[in-house]
Order: sequence, then C-alpha cells, then structure tokens
Amino acid sequence: MKYFGGCDVGSTYTKCVILDENGSMVSDITIRSKMNSEESSKAALQMALERLEGLSCPSDLDYLIGTGYGRNKVPFADENISEISCHAMGVHITNPKVKAIIDIGGQDVKGISIDTDGTVKSFAMNDKCAAGTGRFFEAMANAFEMSIEEFSRLSLSAKNLIPITAQCTVFAESEVITLVGEGKPRDEIAAGIQVAVAKRCFVMAKKAGAKDNVTLTGGCAKNEGLKKAIEDVLRIKVVALNTDPQLMGALGAAEYARQKGMDKE
Repeated sequence: MKYFGGCDVGSTYTKCVILDENGSMVSDITIRSKMNSEESSKAALQMALERLEGLSCPSDLDYLIGTGYGRNKVPFADENISEISCHAMGVHITNPKVKAIIDIGGQDVKGISIDTDGTVKSFAMNDKCAAGTGRFFEAMANAFEMSIEEFSRLSLSAKNLIPITAQCTVFAESEVITLVGEGKPRDEIAAGIQVAVAKRCFVMAKKAGAKDNVTLTGGCAKNEGLKKAIEDVLRIKVVALNTDPQLMGALGAAEYARQKGMDKE
C-alpha cells in the first residue's frame, strides 16, 4: 500500500492528513502552530505518521505536499501548492456538489469558487486586516473572558443584536470591552460581532462569484454563531461537510500528492 501526505502549516494551527492509494484518509492531526513553521510541520507529520503501523518518517510517504501560510517551510515536501487550491480540492473530494467556499483562517478571509474538477474557478482574499479572522475571534473571546467554544455559541440565544461599528481588531476589542462594562447583554454584543464578520465574508464570497452550495472551511467553520450569521446575511444554507472543515487544506494537499504520486508510476 502506498501513502501520501498533505501538511497545512497555518499561522494558528498546523494540520496533517495522510491518504492511502485509494484516497481513504487513514491518519490526521491538528496541532497549535509553533513560532517556527518548520518545527510545526515536523511535529504534525510525525504525530500523523505515528498513528499508522509501519510508517515512522517522512520518507515512508510516496509523495508529500506542503500548503498554507508556512508551505515553504515543510523541508520534506516534494512540492508546495497554495492553500486556496488545496482547500478547493479538499472540499471537492469531500462533497463535489459544493461549488463555493468561505475560508476563515487565522489571519485572512477568502472566498473561493470551485470548478467542476476541483480546481479554483475564482477567488478573493482579505489579508490586509485581521478583523474577521481566527485571531479576531480569539481577541473577542478574551474580551468576554470565555473560551472560543463558549463564545461561538453565545450569540445563538440573542433576541436582538448590538452593532459593532469598529472595523479594526484593536478598536473592536475596545468597543466590546466598553459595551460589556456598561452591562449590555453579552449575547446581543456577540451577535453583533458575528454579523459584522458575516458581512466581511459576504463581500469576499460575492467577489469570488459564490452564489449557492457554499460551505465554510478553516477553524472558524466550527463557530456555530458565525455560521448562523453568514446564513442570515448571505440568505443561504451553509452546506455542512462530513469531514472536519479545519482539515480541508491538508486533505486537498494530500489528494494532490496522491494524484501526482500515482502518476509517477
């Protein structure tokens, strides 16, 4: 049996997926990224390999592709491919009916339109500001003195929302702290935050030409409050994936590795 790997080194989390020659996912791991991207990739891949009997080092893989923020820092990769292409391929092999992605990473937001073969049809990216990204949600959760998981559910109980006007993460955090200090309902503040981010996602999705059959990828895809806000703002039903949406970049990289590795024969 041949094995193929994808290593997605993100700014916040590093993910690794291993596929067998039939395209079945046989191992995966997600770890918090270290300061050094190369160390992150080494640690994630080693942990993924240890979950498979008979595999112990990167050379045991027939082909490996690096992707993500630190894709150039995966020393054992045969090549690297952009995370945009890898997310598209990962979603495509998970659910071919999905034609568009809103990917919310640690430092950027992307809108991606998928072609019929899993390649990228068009995309748009907001990488100029951290507002609306994973880092932004971490700052908001800290302002509420909550975990990310607790914060992601807080807005679901809100009957109304309190608009958040600041566009910058620093100013938004200050605005939220002020509102909390004034005793405003926390769930309504959280709802305002989620809608503000959803509007940013709407802009990226529109620029990428996404209209329907949209899914979310990245760690923020697990944010239930954000998912609901996006559905309300975009007036669509977000398609749920049957594989961890945070793994889509690594999964797509592994699938590209499988295709390229099998073609070598």
